[in-house]
Amino acid sequence: MSDPMRPRASLRTAVVWEVLKDALDRRVKATGRDVLDVLDTGGGTGNFAVPVARLGHRVTVVDPSPNALFGLERRVAEAGVADRVRGVQGDALGLFDVVERDAYDAVLCHGVLEYVDDPARAVGNAVGALRQTGTVSVLAAGLGGAVLARALAGHFTEARHALDDPSGRWGDGDPMPRRFTADQLTRLVGDAGLDVGAVHGVRVFADLVPGVLVDTEPGAVEALLRLEEAAAELPAFHSVATQLHVLGDKRVPDPA
Repeated sequence: MSDPMRPRASLRTAVVWEVLKDALDRRVKATGRDVLDVLDTGGGTGNFAVPVARLGHRVTVVDPSPNALFGLERRVAEAGVADRVRGVQGDALGLFDVVERDAYDAVLCHGVLEYVDDPARAVGNAVGALRQTGTVSVLAAGLGGAVLARALAGHFTEARHALDDPSGRWGDGDPMPRRFTADQLTRLVGDAGLDVGAVHGVRVFADLVPGVLVDTEPGAVEALLRLEEAAAELPAFHSVATQLHVLGDKRVPDPA
């Protein structure tokens, strides 16, 4: 069976999936349990929940959109993992109104921090949902990628505005409420009580390369994916990535 995250349409998430899959494998070894409990905050229609469930894990998806949860229900049924995925309506800031604390081995917080009023609280809630040990996967919009994209499109004033704006927005018409630098995102994760294990730049090239080049050149998709994977861990490319991915493990308190 082919990897569900590798088709052309999923190129932009392939790097995150590989990192996440490895992290879940490490959790399996650390806990000695083949089946983990995974919480996906803002999980929408299951872009990550379905592949995680296909690995055999139990996934709870929290999302504020009833339409997204309806799409999730249909998607998990088609994928044959309905018995391992449940969706509940809620959001990251009111997380414990709908799920339990201290109940999960891993928490995904993908595409959430850009939109919530209090990103620090959202990450703190993700950590609070973990058991005594566990992993949090954070994916958020990167400032540098937006600046580069606006500049390459000829919108130089907007690019400069994003560079100077505290929230990383290029203007009033910008649909993204907030963007982060790698330092800002790792600081959020660290302040929440996580030890940062890895930082990756995501969609460094995928959003900039013309689609016609990828679609018409033989082997271009795989070659671009390999390039993305090679650049993802290099700090030099974090500053131009469209998204930033940070993986953190719950910090075990020092014994008194």
